[in-house]
Amino acid sequence: MVFGNSLFYPILGFASFVVFVYMSFGGIRFSFLEEGPELSFVERNGTQFVLDGKAFYVNGWNSYWLMVQSVDVYSRSKVREMMKTGAKMGLTVCRTWAFNDGDYNALQTSPGHFDEQAFQALDYVIAEARQHGIRLLLSLVNNLQAYGGKSQYVKWAWQEGVGLSSSNDSFFFDPSIRTYFKNYIKTVLTRKNSINGIEYRNDPTIFGWELINEPRCMSDPSGDTLQGWIDEMSSFVKLIDKNHLLTVGLEGFYSPNDPKSSTVNPELWASRLGSDFIRNSKISNIDFASVHIYPDHWFHEQIFEDQLKFVSKWMLSHIEDGDKVLKKPVLFSEFGLSEENQNFSVSDREKMHRAVLDIIYKSAKRNRSGAGALVWQFLVSGMKEFSDEYGMVPWESSSTSSVFVEQSCRLANAKGWTQLDVSFKEHC
Repeated sequence: MVFGNSLFYPILGFASFVVFVYMSFGGIRFSFLEEGPELSFVERNGTQFVLDGKAFYVNGWNSYWLMVQSVDVYSRSKVREMMKTGAKMGLTVCRTWAFNDGDYNALQTSPGHFDEQAFQALDYVIAEARQHGIRLLLSLVNNLQAYGGKSQYVKWAWQEGVGLSSSNDSFFFDPSIRTYFKNYIKTVLTRKNSINGIEYRNDPTIFGWELINEPRCMSDPSGDTLQGWIDEMSSFVKLIDKNHLLTVGLEGFYSPNDPKSSTVNPELWASRLGSDFIRNSKISNIDFASVHIYPDHWFHEQIFEDQLKFVSKWMLSHIEDGDKVLKKPVLFSEFGLSEENQNFSVSDREKMHRAVLDIIYKSAKRNRSGAGALVWQFLVSGMKEFSDEYGMVPWESSSTSSVFVEQSCRLANAKGWTQLDVSFKEHC
């Protein structure tokens, strides 16, 4: 050899080390050089979601933590494990945060400034979901303070000397803050995925966009402020992205002007939050309605059996709205039972989950607007810091996972198999 053995072997060793590092860490990108499985966009036809020309009813889950767990390469395995588990359970949609404003490992570090490493983490989540045939419902901002939320936008406006008010609700009416958020929307929707090269707005892996998680504007109980914000932001999203479905992110409460505020809302406070399920969901650029189900948090004192009765009443009321008033699909995008409840038991939680899923199955059988449900929330082992009183590691309880696998089987038998991973068929 030209270099002689004394030089050749060290060079060979170094080259082997480089290859090892690339395959170990760069290989995470390497495995996604191709776009992944061919997917179609989920669309809407009247009161139903449609996929490849057929009615599509959703059985899915929430894992809000996917992006923050993908910033560091060493923790990305948790995301892959979660996607793989969801696919093996026959689940089809996962709802997760596409925001982290000014927090640790923030995506948006200040208005209009983004961390590329955090953006690549979101790229990874989307690319990984595609590999497993899972679609994502991506939420764009939080009404709550976790991961920044609307309060962070208000702080930024004050720091830059342009804020109109210190109220967190100024997020909805301050022109400067509206501009901040529009810039955020445009940046996210037009992002070109660093892994597969697809702009987010052109990627069918994304089931749809959610404007804001659980919006409330209590400073204006008339609902006009929130209504104007939804109208403006939904129009802006549709100017950029006409491929994807759009929802608000509502909890589902009826306004004081709605007769159902006194007969269906959990308590009087629920009509005074500045949100209006019917009015907000009727906006033309909103493709489907969203509803949450937390009777254990909404009622001060109620036994479990009465909570189950409320779940049925609450869901059937909103499905009726979807069928007759909105003429749009209704997605129950969060539901759960807290383990901190007095006399909590896993069997009660599974009973509650089954009650929700049974109503969705009956809706699917009758081609009604109850278009699916996403349980809050699933995690993988070793994630205690990301859990809450609703968190579950599905495979740690065969009875819990079987509830959701059974729903996947029922919906697939009723409406056709849409899952990429059909290994769950053996459990049907």
